Amino acid sequence: MKFKIMLLGLIVLFSFGLAGCQNNDTPKNEHVEQVKSNPVVTPEEKKYTVLPDNIKWLTNESDPVFSSEKAQKGGILHSGITSFPMTFRVVGPDSNGSFRSAILDNQLSLINIHPNTDNIIPELATHWAFGNDKKTMYFKLDKDARWSDGEPVTAWDYAYILEFMRSEHIIAPWYNDYYTREIEAVIVYDDYTIGVKSTKAVPDLHLKLGISPLPKHYFGTLDQTFVQTYNWKIVPNTGAYQISDFKKGKFIKFKRKRKWWAKDKKFFKNRFNVDIVVCNVVRDIKLQGEYFKKEKLDAFGLTMPKYRYDKSNISLFKKGYINKIWFFNDQERSAQGMWLNQDKSLFKDRRLCYAFAHAMNIEKVINSVLRGDYFRLAQAFSGYGRYTDYTIKPRTYDIAKVETLMTDVGWTRGSDGIWQREGVRFSVKVTYSFEEHTPRLVVLKEDALKAGIELLLERLDSTATFKKILEKKHDVAWMGRSTKIRPSYCQGWHSDNAHKPQTNNITNTDDPKLDELINKYRASLDEEERIDLSLKIQSAIHETGAFVPTFMVPYVRLGYWRWLMLPEFHGTRRSDSLFDPFSTTTGGLFWIDEGKKEETLKARKKKTVFPAVVIVDERFKVE
Repeated sequence: MKFKIMLLGLIVLFSFGLAGCQNNDTPKNEHVEQVKSNPVVTPEEKKYTVLPDNIKWLTNESDPVFSSEKAQKGGILHSGITSFPMTFRVVGPDSNGSFRSAILDNQLSLINIHPNTDNIIPELATHWAFGNDKKTMYFKLDKDARWSDGEPVTAWDYAYILEFMRSEHIIAPWYNDYYTREIEAVIVYDDYTIGVKSTKAVPDLHLKLGISPLPKHYFGTLDQTFVQTYNWKIVPNTGAYQISDFKKGKFIKFKRKRKWWAKDKKFFKNRFNVDIVVCNVVRDIKLQGEYFKKEKLDAFGLTMPKYRYDKSNISLFKKGYINKIWFFNDQERSAQGMWLNQDKSLFKDRRLCYAFAHAMNIEKVINSVLRGDYFRLAQAFSGYGRYTDYTIKPRTYDIAKVETLMTDVGWTRGSDGIWQREGVRFSVKVTYSFEEHTPRLVVLKEDALKAGIELLLERLDSTATFKKILEKKHDVAWMGRSTKIRPSYCQGWHSDNAHKPQTNNITNTDDPKLDELINKYRASLDEEERIDLSLKIQSAIHETGAFVPTFMVPYVRLGYWRWLMLPEFHGTRRSDSLFDPFSTTTGGLFWIDEGKKEETLKARKKKTVFPAVVIVDERFKVE
């Protein structure tokens, strides 16, 4: 989980793999666009503001490190994604895909959150302070920080954010609006001291203002060609890796920067260890499993029960060539479920939304297809501590309730058993991307039919799925959302983001009562009031019926070749992937033991076996 305000909420969970930059950390390959150079801010253009007196600077060098001194640098991580991204841009049309997180995770923020303590820790800033106005934070920038082309990261790269994000040329209405209505100013006090000011006082100010810079020397002045010009450009970044090569539809490679400016910083030391990460497009999860068994992928998810019970019951695991780990975490839970598009005529009436929910036999899927390994998610905002209303219960499968709801609104069963009225049948298309989810949806389809609702299953690749959902062309989206430290309601549930494409209100919820609660929540500075409003908002969202919660998976379960090494503690409280190479919050903790890899490959040829390794780590398990 990466804490940055640049990251929007839509996400599909993939495994990642990536590779190679040159020694100067700038990509040089026929497939990779060279970094261009625009004029930097000239001395006469620089306007400094006087820093207020009595600022109380804070830092954090006391929280424990979460890496291993045993870590080794080197090796290649092979991983897979199910589709190639539509663009390398992280703003603008078609940019809100899952691969975007790999790019953004290599673009550091001013500060981050310690994954075990939740305290602020340094990232691009060494110190921070809070203004008395409760709207401003001050930051001392790390003078060691460098872009991947060698240019220093300065205050002007933060000042440039507002020019960039407010530009009409990026064709990103949400960003245009956010950086106008939410971020008032980036104030430059000197080349390495800035203030970031919110348009209004907010609680948890650090979660809003810990922004990422943009390289002004690279982008310069934007024009109407931005979207096309930067579609496949490799933008300079501040993280440990950069894209070094790619072939559309085939692979993307990232390479570790050997002279990365932050490699010896306290919270980065002994992390981001592999030299190259290769991300191959393998569009089918089952095929990824076959690649894994053939050593073409280094790790593979065993979260789905059929992989845990069946696909891993093979000699590669029994002979100790591949290890298993079941690691429980403790964090905010992704809103996995079925998102109903309320701009569709069928879902304009809440009673039909409720009927739809009661026709979904989620419990049967958990107990049969998922073998009891998953947990039923209650609502869209689970796992946020006091901010979560744990009294909300999901609507369960109940044909009698479906009958009552449908007859109350004048619908009758047709000759085929499907509810109908005035020539309209209760038939909806469910759009999803993972083939491995098909058995779950087949069970839902069969039992929904008994309740008089027809589900038409539409599987697209992940990129096409994202595109359809963001354009609001779906009936029902089968997907999950990413999370933040605190519940965030405006993007996904406020009417300001309804009835328009490329926003995260994918249910097109337009509820004045909910809007009012969300507005109060966003304006409140009192924690107790915000908690109370949060509970009311969740109740109001539940009342819309627009989201049918499905599953919660409070753990990571993986198979991995024995040459992949983990720290003794395996992961952090917030780790949602033990072999994520990029996330500065929880990633890059593993390494590759080249000696063990050679030993393993030789042992396979000689049919030598090792003890089977099965790790169950419940240290962070929430009972």
